[in-house]
Amino acid sequence: MSIVKHTVSFDLSTGVTHEATERLSWTDESTLPKAVEANVVGLYPAHTFQTVEGWGCAMTESACWLLARMAPADRRAALSRWFGPEGMNARFIRMHIDSCDYALSEYQSVADPLADPELKTFNIDRDRRWTLPVVKEAIAMAGGNLRVLLSPWSPPWQWKTPPEFTRNDAAVYGGGQFEIDATRPGRCFGGRLKPEYYGPWAKYLVKFIQAYLDEGIPVGMLSVQNEASAATAWDSCLWSGEEERMFLKDHLYPELEKAGLAGRIEVFIWDHNKERAVEHIDAFMADPEAAAKVSGFAWHWYSGDHFEAIELLHRRYPDRILMHSESCPLHMPGKPVSMSATEDGILNKADADRTPWQCDYDDAMAYAHDVIGDLNGGMQRWIDWNMVVDRRGGPRRVPGGFAAPLVVEDDGRLTETVSYAFLKAIARAFRPGAVRIGKSVYGRNVEAAACRNADGTIAAVLLNRAGEDVSINLRMSGKIVLDLNLPAGTLTTVEIG
Repeated sequence: MSIVKHTVSFDLSTGVTHEATERLSWTDESTLPKAVEANVVGLYPAHTFQTVEGWGCAMTESACWLLARMAPADRRAALSRWFGPEGMNARFIRMHIDSCDYALSEYQSVADPLADPELKTFNIDRDRRWTLPVVKEAIAMAGGNLRVLLSPWSPPWQWKTPPEFTRNDAAVYGGGQFEIDATRPGRCFGGRLKPEYYGPWAKYLVKFIQAYLDEGIPVGMLSVQNEASAATAWDSCLWSGEEERMFLKDHLYPELEKAGLAGRIEVFIWDHNKERAVEHIDAFMADPEAAAKVSGFAWHWYSGDHFEAIELLHRRYPDRILMHSESCPLHMPGKPVSMSATEDGILNKADADRTPWQCDYDDAMAYAHDVIGDLNGGMQRWIDWNMVVDRRGGPRRVPGGFAAPLVVEDDGRLTETVSYAFLKAIARAFRPGAVRIGKSVYGRNVEAAACRNADGTIAAVLLNRAGEDVSINLRMSGKIVLDLNLPAGTLTTVEIG
């Protein structure tokens, strides 16, 4: 039986990511005590849980614009990081319906739906310029194995009520940096879709899905609204659980049925942070008729761990798909500054002592911690935010910027961050079709998730969050123990086959 150990580490003095792969031998059990009790990480292949379907990223207009400007060979190399078999081997892409913050400007597929209530002027010409050509390259590279999730950030502004920018939203999204006209509707700062336009908006969404399908884009998923409880300084729309339920049940799903798309398009609700997911989803699912139209639940990572919330949803709704649909570090790449409305950001006290390399490393540890926790909660699909950003965390149509695992430098070079190395290692351990298996961990310094892949191999992901090396005993089915050293602050994967 072979064992392959892969370790990803990061040198904070040089900013260099190191990866090492080695083949190991089983520890001779005759040389060990009959009962090894200390520092044990146990794997239990007989205890099986969800099937992990794969990994993905968002192909926003901004990300596609950056990629489109590359030389063809460089663009193919960049896309291969996510969609090639030697990269993340991605299975999912998330795309925005009309403009979001990571578009080059504000736009919608019908400029004035009040003047055009039949939506005769509907078109996706904007998407054909930058986004669709690059996405089609990714689809070809993945060999047809990709499925697309579409998410709306806002309906046409003419159908909405004026902004509702709450005190909490202003604190989180920098409301003091923006001028808000609370007397007239817009795509930004929230506002709600007026009930009389629920029907037209449902038709609009179905027209968008069909237009993408006609372009050869394999749309298979739709979330009803991105971040329905956030009135952000960029494209946003507020929905209560009751409003979302009424819209899906009485308007959106009937339109999907008319178009022959019901069943072909999986519908996801929530698509926001984990800390409020349970209440919102439980309220929605309390209506059996509405619940029958929901394929799964999507969430983001921005409000903390809340892994127990994912586990609660998995236990209550075991037949629904659980999908992490967005995450990104809330600062510019390599800059220890928070997202803000200024070019350089606002330096928080907590950020003051962090170097750019420490910032990148902290991102990687946060990614690994969150992915492992979500996997153990029952997650089946994982999608990151932008595939690539520039060094300022953009381009973004509103001020500020966020980091991403891949960065396009000003000279056109592509930089892989340590976050990308961590994510790729996890994706290569949990391959599409992997079944999560049971595990137990002796203490809090080591975090772990484990699976059986389709080829029968057993894989474990081990994150050492301690500031020192840790020696563990890896036990599988109570029979075999492997002495394993986990260097300080590293991600290690072990494949047994």
